[in-house]
Amino acid sequence: MNVDSTETKGVKVTHLSQLASVGQIAAGIAHEVRNPLTAVKGFLQLLKEKNEKQYIEIAQTELDNAIGILQNLLQVSKPDLEDEPFESIDLAVELELVSQLFQDQMYRVSLEKQLDQPGHFVMGKRNQLKKVFFNLLKNAFEAIPGKGRITIDYSADDDYVTIVIKDSGVGIPKQKMDMLGTPFFSTKSDGTGMGLTLVFSVVYQHNGVINVESEEHVGTTFTITFPKETGLIKRKEVYRLELEMPEYPELKTFFRLNRSHFEERLLREAVNVRGKIDEILKIGNINLIDNAHKLVLFIVEGREHEVVAFAKTEGIVWAKHSLTLAFKLEWIQAVRRVMWDFLYNFDRLRNSAGTIEDFYTMEKRINELMDMFLSHFFINYSQFKDDLIRTQREMVDDLSVPIIPLTPTISILPLIGTIDSYRSGTIQEKVITKIGYDRLEKLIIDLSGVVDIEPNVIHELISLIAGIKMMGCETIITGLRPEVVKVMVRMSLTFEDKAMLRGTLQQALKDHLGSIFET
Repeated sequence: MNVDSTETKGVKVTHLSQLASVGQIAAGIAHEVRNPLTAVKGFLQLLKEKNEKQYIEIAQTELDNAIGILQNLLQVSKPDLEDEPFESIDLAVELELVSQLFQDQMYRVSLEKQLDQPGHFVMGKRNQLKKVFFNLLKNAFEAIPGKGRITIDYSADDDYVTIVIKDSGVGIPKQKMDMLGTPFFSTKSDGTGMGLTLVFSVVYQHNGVINVESEEHVGTTFTITFPKETGLIKRKEVYRLELEMPEYPELKTFFRLNRSHFEERLLREAVNVRGKIDEILKIGNINLIDNAHKLVLFIVEGREHEVVAFAKTEGIVWAKHSLTLAFKLEWIQAVRRVMWDFLYNFDRLRNSAGTIEDFYTMEKRINELMDMFLSHFFINYSQFKDDLIRTQREMVDDLSVPIIPLTPTISILPLIGTIDSYRSGTIQEKVITKIGYDRLEKLIIDLSGVVDIEPNVIHELISLIAGIKMMGCETIITGLRPEVVKVMVRMSLTFEDKAMLRGTLQQALKDHLGSIFET
């Protein structure tokens, strides 16, 4: 992977030069303006205590915004950003953690992640790199006005780690691409551009390369490449360990006898997970150390059924508590590496009591069972998540189509909010099923709470009413808002030949349920 082409270097140097100039200006502006703004804010707070006025609150809000912008400018202007040490970081783990901050957006935007290559490290400032991923994901979600998709791809080779964040959003006009990363330039109406400025600054200060591709109405792709850490010794060899050999050289007894040594090696290998062991125990009641020993014994004893059952249990628990998959991957790969070390030392210490064929057969079986565990773990993890999402969607669908029975043969469907194509399909499915199951004779559809309805959905609603009529059920439409009527008039559409119309829900109830609802 050639990330240091002449063209790329030229763009990087130019961008760094621009950021350096902006940084010098920003530092001067921020230091000169921040203090008086802070003082003004203090006096406004004092004044607010004596005189509650709308203008004071507006002024205070604007001052908060101004101070926030200046803080961002100061941050970008610092050569090393924050005073944070460089450390060895697995970016797969950090991406997994940051992506979980956007759980509230998952209902409308699907987030697909390929983070299955943990164990590749870069030297960097952890919090700064987290801010890079947070800003890019935040921009990606904000670029998608409705439903859409974001993908995060993580890959590594011998020299580089590459992260690709792609969204299906509105895209960026070609004429504005060169301005990305410049302070105060933003494609959003309320943006300051400081988020992407931080992104470019952090990437460049970590000797990384960033590339942006975008097409309007299609989406945007950010590709970031970092050099891998060169200070780490590449683990390709096995270690000679001072381990005890049982009187009778059985592998399972060997692992049991050297449990403490296994645990020590495992914690040394799992760099990013060892600090999370207590947290995972607290969240999901999962003892990683005990479970690692349990898995190892199942594998060395060749207990295939127990391996599969254990993988199923683990997959469901990790999905249920939304524990970080990258941690699990790193932990299992660390278990595998330590098992290889132990297998080598077992063969060494038993003084060639077995044949070379025995050794390779044993190694092959261990790898097969470990792969089997991972496969069943992910199958059950994904299945639990899919079932949970399906259940939540069905619950949302039921809430969005609340068919309320008034009598055994009359029901009411009060619709509120916006009706788009997806919700229209849900309404059609629920209504037709309900009429067929309950043998309804009348269905009152109240639209007084509908604030917006897409033109194509009106066609679908008319088709639904025709289907209701085909099933021998009468439809009463109430509460049509002027905005909806205007759209229907422009489209020459009407409900009249397929449904009864009433101005309000109260009128429909009075007409069809008599004196019960007169009060």
